[in-house]
Amino acid sequence: MTGHTAARHARHPTGLLRSIYLPRTADALAFAMATYGIPLLVLATTRSSALTGLAFVLEWIPRLAVFGWAGAVVDRRGAAVVFFLASLGRALAVAVGALVLLLWPSGAVASVTVMTLAALTGVLTECSYVAVETAGAAAGRRAGARAHQVQAALLGIDQSATLAGPALAGALLLVGPSSMLAVIMVLSLLAALLALRTPPSPLAPARASKSSTGAGLLTGWRTIRSLPALGWLVTGLTLSNLTIGLFQAAGPVIVVNHYGQSTTAVGLIWSAAAAATLVTVAVCRFAIDRLGLWPVGAACAAVASLACLAAAQAPDYLSYLILVAALMAADGGMTVVLRTLRSRLIPADRFGSTLSASILILLLPFPIAGAFTALTPPDALAHLLTGCAVLQAIGLLFAFARLRTDSALRT
Repeated sequence: MTGHTAARHARHPTGLLRSIYLPRTADALAFAMATYGIPLLVLATTRSSALTGLAFVLEWIPRLAVFGWAGAVVDRRGAAVVFFLASLGRALAVAVGALVLLLWPSGAVASVTVMTLAALTGVLTECSYVAVETAGAAAGRRAGARAHQVQAALLGIDQSATLAGPALAGALLLVGPSSMLAVIMVLSLLAALLALRTPPSPLAPARASKSSTGAGLLTGWRTIRSLPALGWLVTGLTLSNLTIGLFQAAGPVIVVNHYGQSTTAVGLIWSAAAAATLVTVAVCRFAIDRLGLWPVGAACAAVASLACLAAAQAPDYLSYLILVAALMAADGGMTVVLRTLRSRLIPADRFGSTLSASILILLLPFPIAGAFTALTPPDALAHLLTGCAVLQAIGLLFAFARLRTDSALRT
């Protein structure tokens, strides 16, 4: 597909649907099922909060390790190629895992298989995510002043997948792990096929072909430092993600052990959170048109901080569900602001590297949250959540206070 054709398709809803939105939908649903399904499987099998936290760590550390390399490869080879190869690789890995679990449904072989799948799917999923996010950002740049509408649509797709993914994974786990993995395999194959329609992204200069993972991350880090608005927003959201990661890692333990609910109730929380986020994203899409980025982002930061503080002390399951949904919905609004800034500010030929560096920073708190969950007694998790909620509120307050006069957020 030529650059002229890609640009023409990106300007029309039908072109965006086929080249950006449909591939993103298949990839996001596979991502959500893998991310939330594997920890649920570990808890249902072991009933151990320590192993559940450890599984969360094992799921996230390989994802973080691959970001610098993935961003550099996307800049060199293009988003479409990386997206296709990563999705196809995930389909093959999951197919092998499903076969092994079908033959050995329990015991040491099953445990090793599940942990290995957590690492492999994490690596491949993050490669595909960096690629499809790069393609989405290119579409946003072509949309000009409507960039936030494209980003809101992409975030809506992600949240729709989060709405369906945990519930679907939980239901399939009742049938068996192989059933859940088979669906992830089909979705991955579909994403690979749809990736063939993804328009090519701008490539970095030829000398970038010799860059290493460290060089790619260094380029991204330097770009973030040169863009103060992006740097402050990433800092605030990183502190916020520590608390969100803790809610995700400790959620199965809190819901099952503290509130006495089933593992299905854990998936219900994240499905409710995704539904609330979809509403928030739709509202933010129009609010940004009228008010600008900073007021919308600051309002979402305030809601997230208050909801997080309250959720840490929620007296029952229903209030916990509502407050976590409010927290994630507000985080979705801030994510629209972040994605819009990224598409506006980051140079096209450095987007993959800078995206990788920013996501690496944003996701570092997640394995830390898993380690906290593994090391903290279940009865003390509420105190840990409260402490992290206070840190989140301080971080977001300071970040948005510094951003108030930044011209990048005033438009």
